[in-house]
Amino acid sequence: MTTPYNVLFLCTGNSARSILAEAILNREGAGRFRAFSAGSRPTGKPNPLAIALLEREGHDTAFARSKSWDEFAGPEAPQMDFIFTVCDSAAGEECPFWPGHPMTAHWGIPDPAAAEGNEAERGLAFAEAYRALSNRIAAFVNLPLNSIDGMALHSHLKAIGEGQDDR
Repeated sequence: MTTPYNVLFLCTGNSARSILAEAILNREGAGRFRAFSAGSRPTGKPNPLAIALLEREGHDTAFARSKSWDEFAGPEAPQMDFIFTVCDSAAGEECPFWPGHPMTAHWGIPDPAAAEGNEAERGLAFAEAYRALSNRIAAFVNLPLNSIDGMALHSHLKAIGEGQDDR
């Protein structure tokens, strides 16, 4: 078996979208990918609605914790092959230096933690974020990574982030 690709999902708080993406890719990547998540200003704990959704979808949530992206910028951190920002504020922030020059793309998803309304309406926002991330991750894991050149790969990653595969 080949070494799995390391993928880091970044968001500001690392409490919802990036944790959802980490769980989805770790399951859908079927050993071809190892997903991680982090935030520029982590909240300190995962959003309870994100954890509840992951559990309903059959994900093990023992991995889930809110952590700083600094954890992945040090010499002891796994070297990332791909880094995806999943919120607009993290995409605009000055990121740490990532060793190995990973391929990056912005996959902005509306923040379900910012949703207002009753519990059902807030839950719907989390379900929508999960669906959009699932669709993007499915498109990503099905790319022919071993046979595609860097320019074409970057173009595909950008198209995925623009939601062309969210339908």
